This record gives sequence, C-alpha cells and structure tokens, in this order.
Amino acid sequence: MRIVDATCTPADITYPTDLNLLNDAREKTEEIIDAMHAPFIGKKRKPRTYRQKARKDYLAVAKQKKPGYKKIRKAIGKQLRYLKRNLRTIEKRVKAGLLQLLTKRMYRNLLVAQELYRQQLWMYKNRSHKIADRIVSISQPHVRPIVRGKAKSNVEFGAKISVSLVSGFSFVDRINWNNYNESGDLESQIESYRNRFGFYPKSVHADQIYRTRKNRRYCKKNGIRLSGPPLGRPKKVTEANASELKHDRRIHRQDEIDRIAIEGKFGQGKRRFTLDRIMAKLAKTSEATIAISFIVMNLEKILSGLLYFLLCCCKMCRIPLRVYAAGDRNRHWGMQIAA
Repeated sequence: MRIVDATCTPADITYPTDLNLLNDAREKTEEIIDAMHAPFIGKKRKPRTYRQKARKDYLAVAKQKKPGYKKIRKAIGKQLRYLKRNLRTIEKRVKAGLLQLLTKRMYRNLLVAQELYRQQLWMYKNRSHKIADRIVSISQPHVRPIVRGKAKSNVEFGAKISVSLVSGFSFVDRINWNNYNESGDLESQIESYRNRFGFYPKSVHADQIYRTRKNRRYCKKNGIRLSGPPLGRPKKVTEANASELKHDRRIHRQDEIDRIAIEGKFGQGKRRFTLDRIMAKLAKTSEATIAISFIVMNLEKILSGLLYFLLCCCKMCRIPLRVYAAGDRNRHWGMQIAA
C-alpha cells in the first residue's frame, strides 16, 4: 500500500504586501547608493534619495489599522516613484564603472529590486495582484506563494513537496518552489516505488485531486487499485447489487481512513521537526533542511520499532523492569533491566 499527498513547508519570511515589499526594496537601493558614493564623500555631492520623506509616506499608511484601497494604491504609487529614482541613480553609477564597489549581497539585492520594480509596476498599471514568478521576499526571492485553500491560511509561502508514505516511512519525491498540480507526480511516484522495491503496489491511496482519468488509466494498466469511488453517476441500489454496493462503500471508507496516516506525518513534521517554518535562507539549504527532517522522522520510526521489539522480548522472557525516580542514588530518570 502506498499513500501519496502534497503539502507546503512555509519559509521564514514576513507576510508580504506590495507596500512593504516596495519599501524594503527602496531601503536596499538606498544602501547601494551609499556604498557607491562612499569613495566620493567630501568630493562630490551625494545624489538625492528623499529617504526621510519616503519613510514618512510609508509609515503614514503602514501604521493604519485598516487603510482603504485608494490610500494603499496612492502609497504604492509613491514608493514606485521613489524606487524608480533610486534605480535610475544606480544605473548612472554603474555606467561610470562603480559596480565593483558593491558586495555580492548588494549586487544580488539590486537584481531582485529591479525585477520587483518591473512586477509591481505592471500590476499597478493593470490593477492586478497576479503575475508569473511573483517575488514575495527580497532576501529569499526563490519563495513563491502557494495557494492551498486551507481554512487557517488560504495562501502559504514556501516550497511545495510531494511525499509518499510506505509502511510508516516517508519518501520525498519532489521539492519545488513553484505552485504545481500534484496529480502529475503520481506516475513518477509509482515508478519510483517499483524501482525501490521491485514491484508495483497493490493499491494507491490518494486525495481526490490525484484521481484524474490519466492516472486512473495508468493504474488500471498496471493492475493497481486507486482509492476512491469510480467516475460516473452512482449506481442505483437494487436487491441484486445491494450487498456489492455496501461492500464498495466499506472499502472506500477504509481507504479514507488509511489515508489519514500521511496527514498525521505532515502534522508530526510541522509540530516537532521544524517543517512549519524553514529557517534556512537559500533554496538549496532549505531543500536540504526539508530532506533531513524526513530522514530524522524515518530514523525515529526505526528506533521506536526497535524499542517495541525490546519490550516485547523482555515481556516474553519475563524480565522485570525497574524505574528509578528522581532523588534515587543513580540521580536520573530511566529504566534498567534487572538481572
């Protein structure tokens, strides 16, 4: 039996808004302008950035509890113009050959700020909030909004992962920073199961989004039972097929119960193994953190199985277990096998 599902591992970023992103990009460009002007302090006049006025305009809206749409749009327009001025100033300095004064971090922030300005300007002109490869963090530009449709949070910001669960052990089949349809991973997940164990699984338990016609044909071709009711209108209950339909409903109910295990595995990873907030900043290190979390969960599964086997052996051999409390001569909590 193989259970498959997908989830999002949120990254450690502040909740992104257009106004906050533009203000952050403006501050990054001001830092770049200061670094480019550092060798000319006292020799040339520093280019204007209007940072104090821009900061005041930002706080005038950001500190309001519920600013209206017109106020937010007006503030976004102002920040776009401040950012455009800074980028134009930086472009002149780059043409003068001052790009080597920037550090790697500043150069990276400059590239991100330019792309952010392009996206925000397009959305501002078209009165839209959607654009391809939308940047939601200056420090982590690889993070994308993942629409999950959950009751707690409709949109999450992080990597989307496809996971398989076999006998309590988790396998990460895909990690992607863009939002994708997880139903397209079912064939590759089943093929990886075959390469790993040498045969196809008897059944695959998946959510409704996986039960596409393409996936149903693939499972039927390879003799795999895909969980869930068949397509089409439900059959009419008669005396001849009443027992058969009741048996089918019982199987579908049991399939949904079996699929709960992977939801519990996601909850375990997010509550105890830091999958609820990935603290790494780079894309590669974040992916490594996600993979390590699942490795640790699998190791815990192995250790719990070994402990259960040890306790069963002690019970079969009738070996008493004595528990030492705090304050005993051994000064620790624990279990000791009494000879």
